[in-house]
Amino acid sequence: MKIAVYGATGAIGSAVVDEARSRGHEVTGISRRGSGEPSHLAGDALDTELATAVAEKHDVIVSAIGPSRVSDDGTRFVDSIDNLVATLGDRRLVVVGGAGSLEVDGVRLVDSPHFPEAYKGEALKGAASLALLRDASEDVDWTYLSPAPVILPGERTGSYQVAIDTPAGEQISVPDYAVALLDEIEHPQHVRRRFTVAN
Repeated sequence: MKIAVYGATGAIGSAVVDEARSRGHEVTGISRRGSGEPSHLAGDALDTELATAVAEKHDVIVSAIGPSRVSDDGTRFVDSIDNLVATLGDRRLVVVGGAGSLEVDGVRLVDSPHFPEAYKGEALKGAASLALLRDASEDVDWTYLSPAPVILPGERTGSYQVAIDTPAGEQISVPDYAVALLDEIEHPQHVRRRFTVAN
């Protein structure tokens, strides 16, 4: 399978690239600065011409970009997801999402009184991107994968728990998050849906 990964040099994006390649997939990484590798492009998810060309040459597009905590008001990130949707064609889009839009007793984590203020802006941008996908036309093939509330470096166990809109647990390792994402790409279970994983 040919998989393109935007945000390929980030912590999660690089784990997704490594996991995909370990399974024999042909992976193109995309990041703003590039990496110098032939299979890694320098580019931006906001670039319509680039996004169209990437979608035409790949089976699955993975967005592992994230909203900035400090440098924008959220429009750049949400517009990037919107551009990937608009240029997707008949390909599949899998989005590395946030945990803030997960719900407990009908209340989003980002709206709970104990949600860390430092992460609130980022979480709201992530929630806006999920809303954008949910509002997309029915011919858009998307999946949004929220991590557990805590995602951190750790061991690749290959094991995880799955839930839909409520946390499946407290934390997930980055390698196991990548495992879950590639499992979903290879065996789609959550088309036009959000799901979440935890160790």
